[in-house]
Amino acid sequence: MSALSVMSGTGSSGARVWRFGRPALVLLLAGLAVGVPLWLVLVTSAKPQGEAVKPNLDLPHHWQPAQNYADAVSQGEMLRGLLNSLAVVVPSVVLVLILGAGAAWVFARRTSKLVSAAYALTISGLLLPPAVITIVMELRQFGLANTRPGMIAVYTGMYLSTSIFFMTGFIRSIPAELEEAARMDGAKPLRIFLRIILPLLRPVIATATIMVMLYAWSDIFYAFFVLGGGDAATLPINLYQVASAQLYLNNWHLIFAYVVVMSLPMVAVFLVAQRKIVSGITSGAVK
Repeated sequence: MSALSVMSGTGSSGARVWRFGRPALVLLLAGLAVGVPLWLVLVTSAKPQGEAVKPNLDLPHHWQPAQNYADAVSQGEMLRGLLNSLAVVVPSVVLVLILGAGAAWVFARRTSKLVSAAYALTISGLLLPPAVITIVMELRQFGLANTRPGMIAVYTGMYLSTSIFFMTGFIRSIPAELEEAARMDGAKPLRIFLRIILPLLRPVIATATIMVMLYAWSDIFYAFFVLGGGDAATLPINLYQVASAQLYLNNWHLIFAYVVVMSLPMVAVFLVAQRKIVSGITSGAVK
């Protein structure tokens, strides 16, 4: 009896240790995975060129963050890259939200086999990566290669599946009686969509907005093939160009300073709306 009690007490104490130790372990691993690269970028961006030739985690002996960030902004033409990024990302987000909300409303309320097949085909974009060669060839045929409208069309097509997936799940949780009552009062479909569906979609709209902005803001792969360089270069492409140029050769302190400045808008957006992200994902994906 005493041995059984000892074994039971040992098991319960081990379970308590694991219950409280598991979150600490997760936080430790997350801190190492995120904190170490972040610390490397921050400390290197504050070092002079001589100390930043070989980036490391050591604190700089001589701090010069103000000069590094000023040089990165001026020499890297960040203002032009910022305007180009905004000109591409903002219209893409608007189109993803409008088209995604309209399509999600149809997918959530219609139950035919054709609609179900269309929905499955639409959200397959979550798993199937776009073929960049095909995209570039199609844009050339339509005369949209190396243009901002072409880049906007690519981003809209890439992230529309994510928007539709979350919004469809959320709309299915909205009682259909609200729409039926509005129809009985004589409301047209467009009025129902604008006055009932869209206001209820605010958490998911906030989530989709932030996710699309984060992905498109830091994208360089598709932007490189669609936009190329030149005057239409976005911030990531501009960073690649200046980092590979002779001006920034081995100038890791300027490259990392550019990275920090380029990331600040999205970091601010994420910190402000992180609760919206969690609530929107759980609301749209659980149902």
